[in-house]
Amino acid sequence: MPVPPAEAVSCAGRIAAGGNVVYQQPPWGPQQPAYPPSGGGALALTLRHHPLAFLLALFKPVVEVDGHRVGNAWGRIVVPLAPGQHHVHVHVPYLLPTCIGAADLGVTVHPGQTVELDYRAPMIVFIGGALGPPPQKYPGMVATIVLAIVTLVMLLCLCGGFILAACSGSSGG
Repeated sequence: MPVPPAEAVSCAGRIAAGGNVVYQQPPWGPQQPAYPPSGGGALALTLRHHPLAFLLALFKPVVEVDGHRVGNAWGRIVVPLAPGQHHVHVHVPYLLPTCIGAADLGVTVHPGQTVELDYRAPMIVFIGGALGPPPQKYPGMVATIVLAIVTLVMLLCLCGGFILAACSGSSGG
């Protein structure tokens, strides 16, 4: 069955209504007030990636609440919501794999309440993102540090081997 053009398939395989941007706050602009509309509640979500994962800035994250797309930019978004239980899904479209950092969370919004959430994209593409109350840690940071240290040690050993080979080759002849 073909997907209607107004809908898009999210990384979790669900069908979500696309293009319904409720409100989007640019990361460089002034912070918007964190108060919900009268009688309702709101979800304030801050989406971030680590500066070392700078390539993620080329890709806009997808935010869905109850299966409806409500935002797609790094920074802070505030979504007015009716009081009750809601499902929040965030992921980042990417090259290979086509979806990284998928994170899901159920939240309860009470009348007049703004629920603050923080999303952190992973440091390694095969790890899920972190979604929850602020502050959140960047998933995969320890693995990234370990991989960087192992790479540096291997590079130092390689350079040291070349230097030792050059020194022993020049003194033997």
